[in-house]
Amino acid sequence: MKIISTNIGQRKSVVWKGEMLETGFFKYPVHHAIELGETDVLKDNVVDRKHHGGIDKACYIYSADHYSFWKKLFPEVDLTYGAFGENLTLQGLNEKDIRIGDRFEIGKKGDVIVEVAQPRQPCMKLGIRFNTQKVIKAFVNQPYPGIYLRILKTGEVNTGDTFQLIHGNEKNLSIAEVHGLLSKQKDLRLAKKAIQMDDLAESYKKEIKRLYQL
Repeated sequence: MKIISTNIGQRKSVVWKGEMLETGFFKYPVHHAIELGETDVLKDNVVDRKHHGGIDKACYIYSADHYSFWKKLFPEVDLTYGAFGENLTLQGLNEKDIRIGDRFEIGKKGDVIVEVAQPRQPCMKLGIRFNTQKVIKAFVNQPYPGIYLRILKTGEVNTGDTFQLIHGNEKNLSIAEVHGLLSKQKDLRLAKKAIQMDDLAESYKKEIKRLYQL
């Protein structure tokens, strides 16, 4: 996998149900390195600290390979890298191949080390970005949620940097499998396994427990 776009966002006012709200969801590509900190990406404006940022959501990555799917589904939307709120757009990212707890080093020198924490759960801000809330249901039911990362070793990353797997957690579920637990295709067996995974973010476990009454 390789980084093909680094993206940050600034505080932006949007209208939701007739009211103004502020968000940092609207990311845009920058042509320089960005620094991954322990709880967020430096100089990336995170407004909703309750649902974004923090140890388990320090950085969000999304696959450039999925953009063609969404462009076909929503041809009227101008999709540039960062459209899903991701800090890093990666080439070759496949959620079916990446497991909770997998660790990657970024760059040839391994200056940054990250760990897979959870898939993303979409909110209405994605719908605002797409100008239709229909994208929320589509996002939930497709195996393309993107990935939230923990930053185990902080530092700068840039376009062209590679993601190299340094520790695979074969016993854990994949990002796609965990994401699927919150869709209509419920799987109690996998849900029970998911909540036992030490590396899965506690907030995501809580949502699984609520949905499956575990």
